[in-house]
Amino acid sequence: MSDPTLLVLSSLADGDKHGYAMMEDIQSFASTRLGPGTLYGAITRLEKQGWIRPVESDDRRQPYRLTAAGRRYLEEELASLNRIVKTGLGRLKHA
Repeated sequence: MSDPTLLVLSSLADGDKHGYAMMEDIQSFASTRLGPGTLYGAITRLEKQGWIRPVESDDRRQPYRLTAAGRRYLEEELASLNRIVKTGLGRLKHA
């Protein structure tokens, strides 16, 4: 899995994070390293979509939070991927 949108949303589903924390989290659960350009490009797109939003912080790093709309989108996309995975695994049993 290398879709930055789903990776960032999945990372934020676990709680607020700034960019570097997202990169580390994504590396740990998806074994995929997003470069800064890819990550911050995705953050910009997701914020414009209303799927994530920045949160106040006293730190110099900007944390982000998953919005309700982002949670709905992530749930729908993961359900679709789950159907594909189940179908693929079921078909492999007969191959």
